[in-house]
Amino acid sequence: MKFTQTKLKGCFIIEPKIIQDERGYFMESFNERTFQEAIGQNVHFVQDNQSFSTKGVLRGLHYQTGEHAQAKLVRVLQGEVLDVAVDIRPESDTFGQYESVVLSAENQTQFFIPRGFAHGFLVLSENATFFYKCDNFYNKASEGGILFNDETIGIDWSFDEAKLIISEKDKFLPTLANAKKAW
Repeated sequence: MKFTQTKLKGCFIIEPKIIQDERGYFMESFNERTFQEAIGQNVHFVQDNQSFSTKGVLRGLHYQTGEHAQAKLVRVLQGEVLDVAVDIRPESDTFGQYESVVLSAENQTQFFIPRGFAHGFLVLSENATFFYKCDNFYNKASEGGILFNDETIGIDWSFDEAKLIISEKDKFLPTLANAKKAW
């Protein structure tokens, strides 16, 4: 696997080694020892989540606060998404900045997002199956969120905003300046 540190400290783009032949392909999608050595963190995943969405669905930007904060390792099993992480660590040099990466079943790329980041994704293909590991259990009382089109962050979703499909909850999330503090 190839691990590439992004401009946001702690976020990594992970490209697997894919072995292909006439039968199809094989790849190691996760190895805890390799993963922890490459990112320099001791992360132990405790929960797997999966969602299915259609083209134009935007989920996010979500995070968990305090002791319930979550690191995530995300990937796409079917289809293609634009995946986004926003640094919401107040002491960080990159606070309020984002990183985006196209994840697809074709490229098999993964994105590691540590604790202290808001996360969201937009489905670019007709539909997509999105899979992610979390290092902490979900806690409804610790939910936080940031409006997907917060101008201070300036995420380039490269999609017609009028065609986005967004939950009622996500349409009315606060801006970064007014969001629930992560810590």
